[in-house]
Amino acid sequence: GGGGKKRSRGEEDRGCSLTYVKTKKQWRVPRKNDRGAIQAKAIQPGDSGIWATCNKGREGKCVAELRDLFTEYAEEMYGTVVAGTPDDHDDADEPADIESEIQAEVAGIRKPTTAQLFTPVRVDVQCVVFFRTVAPVEPVSFVQRICQDAVDKKLRRRTKTVKRLSPMSLMGRASAEGLESVAKQVLAPHFHKQPFESRKFAIRPTLRNHSILSRDSIIKQVASIVGPGHVVDLKNYDLLIVVEVYQNICGVSVVNNDFEKLKRFNIAEIVDPTPADAVKQVQQALSKPAENPQDQPAGTADVQGLTASDDTRAPEMDTS
Repeated sequence: GGGGKKRSRGEEDRGCSLTYVKTKKQWRVPRKNDRGAIQAKAIQPGDSGIWATCNKGREGKCVAELRDLFTEYAEEMYGTVVAGTPDDHDDADEPADIESEIQAEVAGIRKPTTAQLFTPVRVDVQCVVFFRTVAPVEPVSFVQRICQDAVDKKLRRRTKTVKRLSPMSLMGRASAEGLESVAKQVLAPHFHKQPFESRKFAIRPTLRNHSILSRDSIIKQVASIVGPGHVVDLKNYDLLIVVEVYQNICGVSVVNNDFEKLKRFNIAEIVDPTPADAVKQVQQALSKPAENPQDQPAGTADVQGLTASDDTRAPEMDTS
């Protein structure tokens, strides 16, 4: 019931913004980057981006908070200046005439702005939002920096609804062939470089609204792409391979062993930790099925352990 209502409201909003642009400024074609008023329609193969989880029913607020947070960090990390976006003009100081507005618009097009670096994409899952990113944003180092600042109590902007961030270096079709292509590209710099360096690794898949690929098949396929000479180690990995599958799209990224120290990129957990006794209960519940398989080679034996530790939803409790 609630989901249907929310979706129809979203469609209404989209309709409003289109009409608003058309009637008020007929000369301007609405762009999807107009501060997310018109969202990108779907995640495409070749995209990179950042998933985020949030409290139920707070997806809109989460998008707004993340846009502000990402904008501040992009300015600091990449020196990207934010030109005023068209929405800002609409709400505040309107230029006196159309000509000056066109000039402002052209200036904004010439200069890459942080509004263009991050585009929210509508996804049909409660408690989940997605931002498409473009260069120079590198999702993994970008998210890691935000979470490190949160740990160091230097976070530039407090967020209330954002839970966990999951950076995706590259997205592709959610098929065996699509996963193969994406994983080869993303894993190569970490596992296939010369001179060869043996790494301990783990694989953490998350599947949403998807029924073709299974956790088991993803883990086997990704482990085979990692290739010989590397060792599965679920507790003391050097590198964690994160695989996120949503509907017909899959994404892959590789994060280092700061991931656990940074609370699995869960900003809410860094800023306001769950009391220790509650964490202990969750860890005990998670560790039971995962006790034995950590020394097994990549393959079916490690599936249970990888799966048991992969889902960080339990500490978040974001749907209760």
